[in-house]
Amino acid sequence: MTWMVSACISALLLGVYDLLKKSALKGNAVPAVLFISVVTGALLWAPMIVWSHLDMESIPAKFFQVSRLTSLGHVQLAMKALIVGLSWIFAYGAVKHLPVSIAGPIRATAPLWTIFMAVLFMGERPGMVQWIGVILILSCFYAFTFIGRLEGIHFHRNKWVGYMVIATLLGATSALYDKYLIQSVRYSVATVQAWFSFYLVVVLFPFFLWWVTRQSRTDKFRMTWTVPAVGITLVLTDLFYFVALSDPEALISIISPIRRSSVIVSFVGATLIFKEAQFQRKLILILGLILGIALLNWK
Repeated sequence: MTWMVSACISALLLGVYDLLKKSALKGNAVPAVLFISVVTGALLWAPMIVWSHLDMESIPAKFFQVSRLTSLGHVQLAMKALIVGLSWIFAYGAVKHLPVSIAGPIRATAPLWTIFMAVLFMGERPGMVQWIGVILILSCFYAFTFIGRLEGIHFHRNKWVGYMVIATLLGATSALYDKYLIQSVRYSVATVQAWFSFYLVVVLFPFFLWWVTRQSRTDKFRMTWTVPAVGITLVLTDLFYFVALSDPEALISIISPIRRSSVIVSFVGATLIFKEAQFQRKLILILGLILGIALLNWK
């Protein structure tokens, strides 16, 4: 399986993940849904951590061997969990209160912020075609503000839109950090995902504890099958993503836009399942976003 195929499978699963997340959050407390879903993911990797610690060589498939980490290694993967955990806290809150067909496109602009970060902090200079992509994405994003108004969402005043923008910025930072961990430090896929899943539980536990002690009486939680399904789907999504990224020839500048095409899956699903409005207008803008993202990666 090539890294491009792995990235495409990850994108498909990411779209399904977004739909499950929206369903799980419907009328449910964000901290509880978020924490239980990450615990589910950690439980899937826990046997591999224990088995690898006891006798790594006895694991039949080398792919699932989880390496022991140095103190620095634990700090590095805990840092990844912190970045992602904060991103999810903002994203889950936004998804609960925004239509998927609005939240998804905002999230899909992550490659744009990656470009901006590269220009500001890494001295990169995009070419003319890439700048056209930037302008196209910004134009589509601006057009979404008008569609949002038709649904009672004012982008400049709605805090949930702001939350999704913050989540997207953190997500773009995480993508750059993933490349560093997999391609520069050269951690294995299983090592990154297993320890990241473990530390994610640690990072999000205070958020969950705050809900239990302060909000659980008013912000109710009801267990549904979609809550653990969110965690399972996320593990599969990240698995194919890290497999793609582990290929020496893989480019994060290509993988990131491919994964963002998941917005098509979540958009169509949101229209069919949640009956969200303004289908044709949003579809045109989403196709514009995808074109803009493709232009960002023009070489």
